Amino acid sequence: MPLEYEKLNKVIEAAKLYYLLDYNQNDIAKKLGVSRPTVSRLLQTAKSEGIVQIKIVDTATDTEKLSLDLERKFNLKKAVVVSVPKYENPIIKNYLGEAAANFLDEIVKDGDIIGVTWGTTLYHVGIELKQKHVKDVKVVQLKGAVSHSETNTYASEVLYLFGKAYNSSPMNLPLPAIVDHVVVKRAMEADRHIRKILDLGKNSNIAVFTNGTINQESLLFQLDYFSEEDLQTIFEHAVGDICSRFYDEKGNICNDSLNERTLGIDLEELKEKEYSILVAGGAQKIDGIYGALKGEFANVLVTDQITAQFLLDKLNS
Repeated sequence: MPLEYEKLNKVIEAAKLYYLLDYNQNDIAKKLGVSRPTVSRLLQTAKSEGIVQIKIVDTATDTEKLSLDLERKFNLKKAVVVSVPKYENPIIKNYLGEAAANFLDEIVKDGDIIGVTWGTTLYHVGIELKQKHVKDVKVVQLKGAVSHSETNTYASEVLYLFGKAYNSSPMNLPLPAIVDHVVVKRAMEADRHIRKILDLGKNSNIAVFTNGTINQESLLFQLDYFSEEDLQTIFEHAVGDICSRFYDEKGNICNDSLNERTLGIDLEELKEKEYSILVAGGAQKIDGIYGALKGEFANVLVTDQITAQFLLDKLNS
């Protein structure tokens, strides 16, 4: 039997006060001039009549299953999948930063060497890091920086935040990411101070990085590093870059000449890490993440639930 108009109004008003405005039942009773048991009955009626419909989104089960599927199908040591409320890059980076920072808090121990890259994703990881009382931890930059960019790469901020969290004086790599000639790169690598930093990165047991997108708007493409031939190869074959080294969907380096002019850690060296942690998510990064996992550059992936599902679907397609 339909509710009487007056009672229906009371049911709706009680439901709005309780579920939308967070009034407690005593306050609702006073506002409506009824007893507390009556408020309880009004709220129960709101549910039974379908006026209030409660939906519980159990993300824990879904993300746990996605994590296990990623670990199994991409042969990962660990997959951390977080549930994001919107599939938008700024939101995704916030959530991934927190998840990656929590994972690092679990694994970092005395004597670790942590290699990091730069960029907004790593900056979000850095600002979420918890202070951890560990000894003899070293933090080092894994790839050359960009010295003449108007866009903030967060290179110094990332190093500072990681160093602060782990009581370490971080070591930056004071070199450009890419040089014009191999002979220039070799001369730089021959310097004993530079060699010390490069070797520290090579010997790091934890590497934390993201993948770049193949997009004219991306920072590397705005800095005149590439010849027309380089650009043609990249846009025809590359799905992403890690440490400014470009690879295809199968994880193969797609421009050997460019790779030989790139300063910093080799992708092959990432495969040797105890923890090689790729922190990435979002629609533009799916192909790059997939290529990185196929190339086995990462043994830990921190991503969001939507990207995780896309990766699994792509593997099965």
